[in-house]
Amino acid sequence: MNRTIRAVALSMLAALTIGGAAFAQDAQRGEFGEEVTVNEVLLDVLVTDNKGNVVVGLNEDDFVVKEGGKPVDLTGITFYSSNRLTESPESLAQKGIRGVDTAPEDRYFILFFQDQKNAASEAPVLLTKQMEANQRAREWIGELGLHDHVAVAGYDQKLKIYQDFTTDKAALVRALGQAMKGKELESWPSRQQQAQGPSILDTLPTGKELRNQTTNIYDAIRVLAEATADIRGRKNLLLFTPGFGVVRTGQLRPDLRYYPDMADALNDANVAVYPIDLVPEGARPALNETLNQIAEDTGGQYLFSFVNFITPLRQIGDENGGYYLLSYRSEHPAGKSGFQKVEVDTANPQFRIRTREGYSYGSGK
Repeated sequence: MNRTIRAVALSMLAALTIGGAAFAQDAQRGEFGEEVTVNEVLLDVLVTDNKGNVVVGLNEDDFVVKEGGKPVDLTGITFYSSNRLTESPESLAQKGIRGVDTAPEDRYFILFFQDQKNAASEAPVLLTKQMEANQRAREWIGELGLHDHVAVAGYDQKLKIYQDFTTDKAALVRALGQAMKGKELESWPSRQQQAQGPSILDTLPTGKELRNQTTNIYDAIRVLAEATADIRGRKNLLLFTPGFGVVRTGQLRPDLRYYPDMADALNDANVAVYPIDLVPEGARPALNETLNQIAEDTGGQYLFSFVNFITPLRQIGDENGGYYLLSYRSEHPAGKSGFQKVEVDTANPQFRIRTREGYSYGSGK
């Protein structure tokens, strides 16, 4: 992958998930009086070394952010960690480490299983792999911390929620068992009593409306992303799947009837997708282009060809142990809307960056 990762910045108009109100103001540009809208853009960036360890202590001078090939000036940088840092901000500042939040930050993971039971007679190995993945997910759940919120979802003919976001590990293990049976939550009790914490079910469509809105896997992921949009922070969607798409030139590629809306919803809701391939090593002649693209577009990673499913799960957990929140201001013509691509790099070429491809702006987003 190219060192200059295509990045997604989240404008505060498009993403409430980092937790701010939208900042937008009309301005006049130059003597011609062209109206522009000024947005504050928020960009969450994962930075790791070549061993996958989270890099701490970077500041504004360590990042290069560009729009349309032109560098932008950062207005702020903060590091959020899932672990409590032992030193105070003042102590870190004396070492040249600024803008570090020493309080632990909540993390969000969604375990999403694309159901394979209906296809088991044609490809029983896929069902076996799904069962293995489910079992390793239970093991991984036991390794998570107090600030890790996890939800369990799935898709067969519609989107199913087996467990809303929770830190209750016993409830998550039960939900993973339900996911293997394809049995969703009965009566969705979290709807009967307003959830006290982050919730998917609070804003998710119900009944026939949910079925009608999620008739394919793209729309299921889109609707799920939209339901998380008001939850502050980065959400990580761990997608256990054999792949999906349309066959073109011998490969599964994104279905352009549904993919753009799904990708926009994921980016606007600050959801990074980590597709975890259920196809056994050596059984796939080439990468699934749909899974690879959805990972690149949302700042996740396509994970495939591994011996044990615990390996990608731990990798995802480790690299999401901390991230940088960069902010800057960007101008666009008033009344216009579109998608702005962003490029992010670091001064140290040894560091690896993972972030999003761009951000939506304007009323049409």
